[in-house]
Amino acid sequence: MSQKTVFLTGAGGTAIPILIKRLKQKGFKVLAGDMDDFAVGLYLADKGFILPKGQSPEFLPTIKRICKDESVDAVIPLVDEELLSAIELEKENIPVLLPQKSFINLCLDKSMLMKKLAEHHISVPKTKLASEGCRDLIFPIIAKPRVGRGSRGVKFLASEEEFNSYVNRINQPSSIILQEYIDGKEFTVSVIVWRDGSVQGVVPKEIIQKQGVTKIAVSRRNRKIEDICLDIQEKLIADGPFNVQLRLNENGEPFIFEINPRFSTSISLTMACGIDELNIILNQALTGKVKTNPIEWKEGIVLLRQTLDEFITEEEFKSHQNNIFGGSN
Repeated sequence: MSQKTVFLTGAGGTAIPILIKRLKQKGFKVLAGDMDDFAVGLYLADKGFILPKGQSPEFLPTIKRICKDESVDAVIPLVDEELLSAIELEKENIPVLLPQKSFINLCLDKSMLMKKLAEHHISVPKTKLASEGCRDLIFPIIAKPRVGRGSRGVKFLASEEEFNSYVNRINQPSSIILQEYIDGKEFTVSVIVWRDGSVQGVVPKEIIQKQGVTKIAVSRRNRKIEDICLDIQEKLIADGPFNVQLRLNENGEPFIFEINPRFSTSISLTMACGIDELNIILNQALTGKVKTNPIEWKEGIVLLRQTLDEFITEEEFKSHQNNIFGGSN
């Protein structure tokens, strides 16, 4: 059997080193792409490519060309701004490890997502656009970009005075959403599902420390969280891997405040618990076999995220630099 080639984008991401190593262990040739020519994944992959911005009109033609030139068998996009362009590669019969396009579209607009979840009676914090004011919201509240990723631009507002000061500083209040703050345990949840819609695993991870990305977390079984994630797939038809972010209220009820329509940076903890969601879904995408047997995973596994130093010789570094291809050339 010939070696399969996988193309990862977002090569500077937190989870990239472990994903590249895991793919190589499974025998894949790994390509990596990023805007930054010093993104670590470009130096760990078999071949690296400099890419345009995900929202650039040049992004899709660039990755199409790379996929054709390198005979890419599957693509794994990890940057929100790239998702809607990258999913178009499926029209070229290249599997893209993402949910359906309609689900991606919905999740990238946090205001629309909250409305849709509420319509399906899935619990979410009370949510409004900043342009609608803060009436009916109980402080403290969270303000964040309607379209955005990670913790970028997220503000904790303790009072109406803080809200007024904040809203007077922003140019487009309709681009900001306000959410009721749920003061409880926060979870990030991997939902493992592919095109037949059969959920193969739901792994809740309680966040102990977060600094933009999850730094310390522990795998934790929670039936209510598992049920609400199954409900999301049933009602919204993701049919691809997604990550749910939620908090528990004082009664232990989960309230979803965000869904990432891609693999999460905490995928390494999911794999450490015993579910290799990356290779499970990749295998399904490449073989067409979708449904698997129920997968067991371990509770109480703790992620301690740290900076991992990688060392190569200067000659290897220069060789990688010479072999990192400008994607827009």
